[in-house]
Amino acid sequence: MSNEHATLVFGQITLIALFVTALVTAQLTAAKLLAFSLPVELPVVGASIILPGAALAYAITFFASDCYAELYGRRSAQIMVNVAFAMNFVVLALVWSTIAAPGADPEFAALFEEALAPAGNIVLGSLLAYIVSQNYDVIVFHRIRDATDGAYLWLRNIVSTGTSQAIDTVIFVSVAFIVAPQLLGVGFALPWSEVIALIIGQYLLKLVIAVADTPFVYAVVSALRSKTPSAYN
Repeated sequence: MSNEHATLVFGQITLIALFVTALVTAQLTAAKLLAFSLPVELPVVGASIILPGAALAYAITFFASDCYAELYGRRSAQIMVNVAFAMNFVVLALVWSTIAAPGADPEFAALFEEALAPAGNIVLGSLLAYIVSQNYDVIVFHRIRDATDGAYLWLRNIVSTGTSQAIDTVIFVSVAFIVAPQLLGVGFALPWSEVIALIIGQYLLKLVIAVADTPFVYAVVSALRSKTPSAYN
């Protein structure tokens, strides 16, 4: 294997591994709500931003998918996104089966279940948000790429990630804390005022991350592009 081909394979596998690792981490950390104090109080949001523990890990999936889409094309990126969606169910099955298995230490087993058992409303919200927003991200990324003849990577990265993160946030929060509890009786419902505050607060942070990761997208694409054959579809 030539050094050039080895670099190509290394880059492709690394981006897929980063995407899947971040996605699995997001699935396992989504149930914990984080609170970050703000230096100033914002309208609707208040003095702090409340977001799921999965927020940072999930933001990394958009970074990885945009790098992958730029280097290997729309079709390959959508295959990665949809295969990873199926792997979500494998993760859930493994976690649930481990929880259901008899534990040698009942006290620790109870703590293990409390920490890792995925709440049904969180699972429903995250799965639906994922399949819609990730596919949207890939599609919009490539439509902007087509419209700009491959120029302005920063533009397609920020616009595709920024808009897809908005869709993701709205779907996740509304399904997890309104639809699932009220229509399906799964989880707990929040009043609309809190739901709106959650959506706005989470999206503000995700938008900052989308802008901040742009130099890193350029760095990864620049490092791998010379080794990557044209795969844009």
